[in-house]
Amino acid sequence: MSAVTTGTASTDSVAPAQGGPDRVADDPATTAADRAAIDQTLAGCVVLVTADRRAGELAAALARRGATIRHAPALGMVPHIDDAALVAATRDLVADPPDTVVVTTGIGFRGWVEAADAVGLAEGLVATLRGARIIARGPKARGAIQAAGLTADWVAESETSAEIAEVLLDEGVAGRDIAVQHHGAGDDGLDAAFSAAGARVRSLVVYRWGPPPDPAVVATSVRATAAGEIDAVVFTSAPATAAWLAAADAAGVTDGILRRSAEGGLVLAAVGPVTARPLLEHGAQPLVPDRGRLGSLVRAVVTHYGGLEALRTVAGPLHVHRNAAVLDGHVLPLTPSGLEVLRLLARARGRVVAREELLAVLPGASTDGHALDVAVARLREATGSRTLIRTVVKRGYRLELEETP
Repeated sequence: MSAVTTGTASTDSVAPAQGGPDRVADDPATTAADRAAIDQTLAGCVVLVTADRRAGELAAALARRGATIRHAPALGMVPHIDDAALVAATRDLVADPPDTVVVTTGIGFRGWVEAADAVGLAEGLVATLRGARIIARGPKARGAIQAAGLTADWVAESETSAEIAEVLLDEGVAGRDIAVQHHGAGDDGLDAAFSAAGARVRSLVVYRWGPPPDPAVVATSVRATAAGEIDAVVFTSAPATAAWLAAADAAGVTDGILRRSAEGGLVLAAVGPVTARPLLEHGAQPLVPDRGRLGSLVRAVVTHYGGLEALRTVAGPLHVHRNAAVLDGHVLPLTPSGLEVLRLLARARGRVVAREELLAVLPGASTDGHALDVAVARLREATGSRTLIRTVVKRGYRLELEETP
């Protein structure tokens, strides 16, 4: 997978995500201790979820690993379950069965069967599909097909419409009758390619992408990302990726977002190569998991942050993020002032930080040395280590780093 490194940040300007059961990336064989360790990995990181569908599931999986979640759905999903055109197209298929059916999405196929069932056509639709050659665009589409009691005759390993077009066109489609169940972004060129090659093509759109539920939230999210208030943005569909980038263009902050990504201050993570394409076209280098699954996306983000270099201190590895600090695998119970003092000490990487410089990050404009001493004492208590923060008489403080051979 490709990856970018990241810094950390926080924001309250984007709507918090609504959580749900974490069914995305947990391994049943993982021990409680392992899960506790995983949960610390994203502590202090702010992750923006741009999805509408399954957003709660994705957000819950990230939050369980310590992330602060913000939610800005870049697009809404408009179902066609009551669409007269879909019903009419389904009746047409049942009356005049195709020889090939292409299923592009699991949710779309399930919605199609549900829409047919609502008007008494489900039995006829399933019987029609059973007599056709069924092509699935990936495992999720195949799973939905199997749930309907059917079997996919061929599954695109790359999970792309391009592979479906390549295989069927190589076989030859002239004179064939092909029905294509489309996803919300449209047909990916399948209709035109098959028609040009001599096939009869019938399209069925079960849902479509609509405007975002709250455009103002999306606009706020792109500005917050450019301003450094978001650590990672996760994308689960190409249309939503393109829509979010379009919002960034409209706000005039695309260059700032790309700059943060290139400099390592922002992770742009996409569930698969198709979803990543709009980011690549903008010149970004997104984090893309090896498998196009939400669970794989979560693991990729966790692995990325877990692989960032820690500051090796005498009390254990130290990561200092915008919202939290993790020492030896444990999130420290720090006040905002304590976190800022620790951040400054960590940036110095063992060098002495002057008292005046440390006083400057405390609230207000205090020059009272006693206030700094109290803040450092509380910080020492929170870290649980008497040796981590060293006092350098008449100069300031420094972190005690682990000696390297």
